Amino acid sequence: MKTYIGTKLIKAEPMNRLEFNAFNGVTIPKSDAHARDEGYKVLYEDGYVSWSPKDVFEKAYRETGCMGFEGAINLLKKGYRVARKGWNGKGMFIYMTSGSIVPVVNLKQETVDAIFGENALLEGDTTVIIQPHIDMKAADGTITIGWNASQVDMQAEDWLLLK
Repeated sequence: MKTYIGTKLIKAEPMNRLEFNAFNGVTIPKSDAHARDEGYKVLYEDGYVSWSPKDVFEKAYRETGCMGFEGAINLLKKGYRVARKGWNGKGMFIYMTSGSIVPVVNLKQETVDAIFGENALLEGDTTVIIQPHIDMKAADGTITIGWNASQVDMQAEDWLLLK
């Protein structure tokens, strides 16, 4: 059997089993041995609601305000914007930019050499493929194209999901 790990964006709140059953309109005796089991009511993006035991839930999920870089990267790949609590500038965030194909027209030979290598011969118009990458909106409103994480950013546990 193969091993899998998943990442989901969910909403949750602490709720014991008895409270969750009452939420669903199910009555169980308060004397039931598992009625007071601690856990979480979980709301998934598609609207599905479930209950998860506390230990299971806390092994699988962490709040987005105390997320590591790996969680931030997973959210970027899903199209979300993320930032760090520890960043000094207001309004700073990073986001994933999709790749694109850019036409290159009438380049001088030195520009062709710089982009494609020395002595590359291009006939007519061509294109350059820009790979998907992470960009940053800086505090001054400018965009940094091709943002690179620092060692501190990669080890930080204060990544936030932005709405």
